[in-house]
Amino acid sequence: MDLTAPLADTIAAIATAVVPEQGSIGIVRLSGSRALAIAQAIFTPARRNATWESHRLLYGWIHDEKGQRLDEALAVWMQAPRSYTREDVVELHCHGGIMVVQATLQQCLRQGARLAQPGEFSLRAFLNGRIDLTQAESVADLVAARSPQAAQMALAGLQGKLGQSIRALRQELLGLLAEIEARIDFEEDLPPLNVPAWQARLQAIQAQMQALLATVERGQLLRTGVKVAIVGRPNVGKSSLLNAWSGQDRAIVTDLPGTTRDVVESQLVVRGIPVQLLDTAGIRATDDPVERLGVERSQRLAQAADVLLLVIDAQAGWTDADAAIYESIRHRPLILVINKTDLARPDGIPLPAEISYRVAAVAAQGQGIPELEEALEQLVTQGRPQPNLEVSLNQRQAAALRQAQASLEQVIQAMQAQLPLDFWSIDLRSALHALGQITGEEISEAVLDQIFSRFCIGK
Repeated sequence: MDLTAPLADTIAAIATAVVPEQGSIGIVRLSGSRALAIAQAIFTPARRNATWESHRLLYGWIHDEKGQRLDEALAVWMQAPRSYTREDVVELHCHGGIMVVQATLQQCLRQGARLAQPGEFSLRAFLNGRIDLTQAESVADLVAARSPQAAQMALAGLQGKLGQSIRALRQELLGLLAEIEARIDFEEDLPPLNVPAWQARLQAIQAQMQALLATVERGQLLRTGVKVAIVGRPNVGKSSLLNAWSGQDRAIVTDLPGTTRDVVESQLVVRGIPVQLLDTAGIRATDDPVERLGVERSQRLAQAADVLLLVIDAQAGWTDADAAIYESIRHRPLILVINKTDLARPDGIPLPAEISYRVAAVAAQGQGIPELEEALEQLVTQGRPQPNLEVSLNQRQAAALRQAQASLEQVIQAMQAQLPLDFWSIDLRSALHALGQITGEEISEAVLDQIFSRFCIGK
């Protein structure tokens, strides 16, 4: 991706989701030096003497090159640099749906705009100094957030809180590097270096880095969530469990074994963790070709899920069929759900001793759900206390911070080995470069392309 040439173009894209017959508002966004001219060519204010003022809405009509009206709309011009991209930006607020929004975008392109690449608006905001790279990545996290906690974490990143922490660390290292370079040039004129004090300063910086790295696991969990598959033999209450947990009748529940033929999915948030819950077909040998396909799909999903809920019937106890299913998944993260405990006590059921997480439930009555959620949290967090995060590093940022931490360790080792100051400065520069990769102060074109290509078009 050429990071400079596209800035001369005026770009356009649909900035809202287009849902047939459901979207009430659709926004087409323009950014670039010709954004206002293009908008004026296709939008006519309803009031004849209306003037375009920055950050003021205009009511009027979108029309084609022949003057035929396409939609009744609102337009707003945001004059540079007071816009998201720090370029002239125009947004056209149309009626939602496919036809009107697409027609408006096509008129923008006919007037000379170029269709924006994925993430190009945010890329321009970064290149023009409106946001740093941590804020840009937080934009994508905010759009993709699947829980209130993930959204708040992304919003804190968008407000620059993570970038501030990284820049503060970088500023400390710049001060140390400046002192080292001064000593390299003028060591004879300066007092002896207090090596223990320097080592203590570096270790304090490393501790700050470690505190940030401690946020990675929880942050990743809040961003991506977990995929949980409910498995077991037919008619043990898998569908009842999904319905009770999701609070909706998503799956058909009957007394007939094999009712569920395909995977039924529900999206939950469990203690801040997004959960994709999958109810699978009962696993058993069958001559029904449709049910057999469902069983095969269940087995594939069981291998792909992050956590498995193995449901058994308390009345039937631990059957040979349960044991066979368990043998195929025993190496996976697993919670055993003993269902229908209102009909039989689970105490006397002989169960494999290695199953650590067990929950008694009456899925049809919604009993056992709080205990199941607690077991799930314990399993995915491995029982460790989880911090309330304000910001969190993603995997790319964490890798760069670990590299910076390792470079500082090299500096400490150079001190202890009494190596020349030049060796110290080399590793300090390496640490500074790694921190700069997090905020974008030192970043390659390939990395930028990789980051922004994951954005949706229009963002």
